[in-house]
Amino acid sequence: MAELQIIGGERSNFVWCVRIACTEKGVKYTVMPVAPHTPEVDAINPLGRIPALRHGDVTLFESRAICAYIDRAFPGPSLIPADPVGAALAEQWLSLVNTAIDPVMMRQYLMAYVYPGTPDNRPNRAAIDAALPKMPPLFALLDRAVAKTGHLVGDRFTLADMNLIPILFYMSKRAESGAMMAQQPHLMAYFERHMARSSVRDTTPPPSLR
Repeated sequence: MAELQIIGGERSNFVWCVRIACTEKGVKYTVMPVAPHTPEVDAINPLGRIPALRHGDVTLFESRAICAYIDRAFPGPSLIPADPVGAALAEQWLSLVNTAIDPVMMRQYLMAYVYPGTPDNRPNRAAIDAALPKMPPLFALLDRAVAKTGHLVGDRFTLADMNLIPILFYMSKRAESGAMMAQQPHLMAYFERHMARSSVRDTTPPPSLR
C-alpha cells in the first residue's frame, strides 16, 4: 500500500492537526518537514501553503480537505460526528476557528514574534499590540463553547478539537496570550485535558521546533 506523506513543517498548527487526525485514525504516515513555498509544496498547492498530502496518486492541499480524505479513506473512529447536527456543528467550529481565531492569534499575534519582519528581527510590537485587544473576546467565546462538555461538539474528541488544540498550545507559550487563557477556567481545563491525550501528546512538536 502506498505511503501517506504529510508535507510541511511540524510546528505548523495545521500540519499538527493533520498528524493528530492520522493518529486518532491509526493511520501510519511520514512527514516531509519542508517550509511553505518550497518545490515540494508548490508541486501540490498552487499557493505554496502547508500542509500538503501525497498518498500514491492522490495529492491534496488544505488541512480540512486532507483530514476529510483521511477520515473517509481509512478505517477507525470517525473524526466528524455521523449525525447531521453533530457534523454541522463540527464544520461550524472548524470554520470559525480557521476564519476568526487563527488569523488573529496565529497569523497576526504569534507570527509577530516568530517571523517579525523587523530590521533587527525583534518582535513586531506594532502587530502584537494591534492583535492583543482582539484576543480576550475570542478566548471568552471558546471558554463558553467548551464549558458544558469539555469538547467543542458533543461529548467526544472530534476534528474540531484537533484543529483548535495546536493553537491553544502556542497561545499558552506567550506571556500575553497565556495570561488571557489563564482567565478562562473552562478553556484551561479543556486544554490541559486534551494536551494529555496520547494523539496530541505524541505529535507535539519537539522543543526545538516551537
